[in-house]
Amino acid sequence: METYMIFKDLALLVLSTKAVGLAMKKIKIPQVVGEILAGLLIGPCLLGWVQPTDFLADMSEIGVVLLMFSTGLGTNLKQLIKVGPIAFLLACCGVFVPLVCGTFLYGAFYGMGAVGTESFYKAVFIGVIMTATSVSITANVLQEMKKVSTKVGTALIGAAVIDDVIGVIVLTGVLGMSTGKGSIGTVLVKTLLFFVFAIVAGILIYKAAEYYFGRHERTHRESVFSLALCFGMAFIAEHYFEIADITGAYLAGLILCSLKDAKYIESKMVVGGYLFFSPIFFASIGLKTSFAGLDSSFLLFCISFVLVALLSKVVGCGLAAKGGGFGWNDSLKIGIGMMTRGEVALVVASKGLTAGLVDPIIFTAVIILILCSSILTPVLLKILYNKEALAG
Repeated sequence: METYMIFKDLALLVLSTKAVGLAMKKIKIPQVVGEILAGLLIGPCLLGWVQPTDFLADMSEIGVVLLMFSTGLGTNLKQLIKVGPIAFLLACCGVFVPLVCGTFLYGAFYGMGAVGTESFYKAVFIGVIMTATSVSITANVLQEMKKVSTKVGTALIGAAVIDDVIGVIVLTGVLGMSTGKGSIGTVLVKTLLFFVFAIVAGILIYKAAEYYFGRHERTHRESVFSLALCFGMAFIAEHYFEIADITGAYLAGLILCSLKDAKYIESKMVVGGYLFFSPIFFASIGLKTSFAGLDSSFLLFCISFVLVALLSKVVGCGLAAKGGGFGWNDSLKIGIGMMTRGEVALVVASKGLTAGLVDPIIFTAVIILILCSSILTPVLLKILYNKEALAG
C-alpha cells in the first residue's frame, strides 16, 4: 500500500467517528458507542472503505495509553481517601463477583480447562471484562439531581475509581500469566514492585513538578512534561516489569492529578487524545469486530453476557453496601450506579484481543453491554430517586 493512502484512512476515521459520535450524543447515548459504530460502518464488516493496518494498530495503542492517562489525571485523590473503607469494600465486591460470574458463564457456554490452559484464561478474561465500571454516566445523573455530595454519591464515585484501579491490577496479572511471563507469584511480585516504584517515583516527581510549576508562569511545558511522563511510565511498566502499559499510563495520571494545574493539563490532553488518538482506538475496535461467528448460540451467549454483567454488579455492590451500613434502597442505588460500562471495558477487551484471549466477535457483546448499561442506569436511578422524593 502506498504511504499516502493512510491519509485517506485517517480522514475517513476522523470524520466518521465525529459524525456518528454526535448522532449518538443527540439520542443520549455515549459518543464512544458512535465511534465504535463508525469503525463497523466503514470497516471490513460493512462498507470496507478502511482496513485494519499495523500503522492504525500503533495509533490505537497510543490512543488507549492517552485515554488511561487522562482517566488517572481526572481522579480526585482527596475524595478517594474521604470515602475510604466503604468505597474499597464496594470496589472489591464489584470486581470479585463479576469476575467469578463471567468466568463461569464462559465455561458454561464454551467449556473451561484446567488452570493454566488457554480455555481457562479465555474464561477468566470474560470475567475481567465484566469487572470494569464507567462512572461518567452515573456522575452526570447524580449532578443533574444534585446528589453528588451525598453519602451515596460520594461512595459511588469513590468506589468506581477504586474499582478501575483493582481492575487494572487484575488485568495485569491475568495478561502476565496467560502470556507465559511468569507464575501467579512472579506476576504478583512484579506488580507489587512496580507499584512500589510508582509510589516512590511518583512522590518525587510530584514534589518536583509542584515546586517547578509553582514558580513559573503556566506554559506548554506542563503538557510536554506530562506527556513524556505518560509515555515513560507506560514504557517502564511494559519493558522492565512486564505488566500492561496502560497500568503505567494510569499511574502517571494519578501522580499528577493533585497538581493545581491538573485540569489545565487534562484539557491539553484532549487535543491529541480525545480529538485524534482515542477516536482511532475506538474506531479500530469496530474495524476489528467480526460477525463471522454470529449465530443463535452466540446470540444466547450475548444476552447472557449482558444480563450477568449487569446483575453481578448490582448484586455484588448492593450487598456490599448493605453490609457497609446503607439501607436497602440506597444499596440498590449503589448497585445500579456501578453497573455502567464504558471505555475501560473496551480497553480490557482490546488488550485481550491482542493477547489472543478474546475473539473479535466478543466486541459485539461488549458494545451491546455498554449500550444497555448506558440507557438503563440513568433511567433506573431517576426512578429510584423520584420514588424516594414522592415517599418523603
